[in-house]
Amino acid sequence: MKCEHCTRKECSKKTKTEDQEDASVDVMSPARGKEEKGEFHKLADAKIFLSDCLACDSCVTAEEGARVSQQNAKDFFRVLNLNKKCDTSKHKVLAVSVCPQSLPYFAAKFNLSVTDASRRLCGFLKNLGVHFVFDTTIAADFSILESQKEFVRRYQQRSEDERALPMLTSACPGWVRYAERVLGSPITPHLCTAKSPQQIMGLLVKDYFARQQNLSPDKIFHVIVGPCYDKKLEALREDVHAASHTLQGVDCVLTSGELLQIMEQSDLSVKEAAVDTLFGELKEAAVWRPDGASSDGYLAHVFRHAAKELFGEDVENVTCRALRNKDFQEVTLEKDGEVVLRFAAAYGFWNIQNTIRKLRRGESPYHFVEVLACPGGCLRGRGQAQAEDGHVDKALLRQMEGIYAEIPVRPPETSEHVQMLYREWLHGANPHTVQEALHTSFPSPGLAASSLDIKW
Repeated sequence: MKCEHCTRKECSKKTKTEDQEDASVDVMSPARGKEEKGEFHKLADAKIFLSDCLACDSCVTAEEGARVSQQNAKDFFRVLNLNKKCDTSKHKVLAVSVCPQSLPYFAAKFNLSVTDASRRLCGFLKNLGVHFVFDTTIAADFSILESQKEFVRRYQQRSEDERALPMLTSACPGWVRYAERVLGSPITPHLCTAKSPQQIMGLLVKDYFARQQNLSPDKIFHVIVGPCYDKKLEALREDVHAASHTLQGVDCVLTSGELLQIMEQSDLSVKEAAVDTLFGELKEAAVWRPDGASSDGYLAHVFRHAAKELFGEDVENVTCRALRNKDFQEVTLEKDGEVVLRFAAAYGFWNIQNTIRKLRRGESPYHFVEVLACPGGCLRGRGQAQAEDGHVDKALLRQMEGIYAEIPVRPPETSEHVQMLYREWLHGANPHTVQEALHTSFPSPGLAASSLDIKW
């Protein structure tokens, strides 16, 4: 099945019969089983969108399609129902991790504060049969801290390695998939190797938390709730190496809209509950977010860290200025009249295309680019910001942006839990352990000539 925006004259999926085509569409459905479907089910059944699946080079393979078909509410309820059976050998510990960009969506829909919405969401999931509900902010903290260190290292090595800079962020799964499948080896060396928050959360739950609870990782069924469908595809690559075994960090991904629909169709009474932490009986007292207008804020955090580490400059407020449009912004640091740091944020693929063109020609002026597939950032993910007509619900988006801006910011460096995990889980931030646990690689097949013909 081709993406609706695919402009290729030839497509490996074109030879499918109508029945096969229908089957492949069905594979992308987040949930099945009810005759009347809500807006998110209809959207997911309709098409693969450019911002949802950016593998325009080869679309979704049959193997990937089969695995994506498990990323839905049906699989979630399968595990819930198994846990009600008498055969305890098939029981799973159900853990759900919620992305910080999903909380404003629930707050807007429930007409509650973020904290109260988080507690209602947690209470519903616990009543449904979920054992633990986590916040993925701690995983985003790890990802940002490792990105900061990697950027400083790349900046210092830029004269020896021409592909060290610009460093491109790798937390957005749609962008990473496109970079790997379409752009290939000329671009992938520029991707930051720090794992995404979803990947790190998978490892925290299946490795650290499993050991704390004396559980085998395969006895945990881990669900991520996030703003976009791309996270379902990201889960396919998460074969996480921990200790002497390999494990799947995330077993199922539900979008914010899918979970809301489950809540709306349920007749369960909701009793609020505090979000769990990875540290036993301790409960999360407050909701925090990284410093980003609608994302995890890599640009702001890395910029501050680099200014301090490389030039001894303390930057309190990182103020970006819009250039060609509001989704392409930059910020610079000057020292002695010279620009020593030039960072950019490129959201949406029109802006990404221009960024990549300049990079290919060796004309990129930037040291760092925060790249996100969705215009407007993560809050605008198709899993939560879509109206019934398939367009962005602008009123809802504005409401979510206002709510997200009100969540207090916590710099990753100040998290005591993160520092404790570096000491205890990662053996005092042992370089080899940190590299294996918190970093990844981006194999790519090279750049296919036909990839250059894609029109945006």
